[in-house]
Amino acid sequence: MSFVLASANPDKAREIAEILAGRVELTPRPSEVPDVEETGETLVDNARLKAHALAAATGLPAIADDTGLEVAALDGAPGVYSARYAGESATYADNVAKLLEELQGKAGAQARRARFATAAVAAWPDGTELVAEGAVSGWIAARAAGSGGFGYDPVFVPAEGDGRTFAQLVDEDPAAKHRLSHRARAFEALADALDRKTGPSAAAV
Repeated sequence: MSFVLASANPDKAREIAEILAGRVELTPRPSEVPDVEETGETLVDNARLKAHALAAATGLPAIADDTGLEVAALDGAPGVYSARYAGESATYADNVAKLLEELQGKAGAQARRARFATAAVAAWPDGTELVAEGAVSGWIAARAAGSGGFGYDPVFVPAEGDGRTFAQLVDEDPAAKHRLSHRARAFEALADALDRKTGPSAAAV
């Protein structure tokens, strides 16, 4: 199975390729295809917009995702605005700094509860699609720790882990993050759905 990957974020593209290695062949988004505006109200909406736009632009099956960090004390923010929480041109560090600032004075894991979620969509030029989602619960650390990963990884501590942030896990072994992460869960579920759809007994796509 071969798909055009909608994401132009090199960090995200690398992580998705690692997760899907050996299961789904990915080709980079053509440079002439512009970014798709993320106007959806949910992660699924945005992933769907990007996947169908790439399939229409290239005439090939496409895969896209959208990921959001939902913090309980911030009423679910930054959510769908996670990548641009500190502004349209925000860096990873800008977003992390704003998040920590918003959580100042909120101590304890319960007050800093958070959830990372990913929606992944595979779309075909004829409009066919598959949708999968993945999530992991945890909390936001009081300060950034670790240099691996990207985005909010330096401050997100998965509840199923050993107290280290995602960034610290990646410092030791990227696969350690993939065993727990929202993105891995979403894309592994999508790969399973693709296997079922394109298997010998499935109807032709």
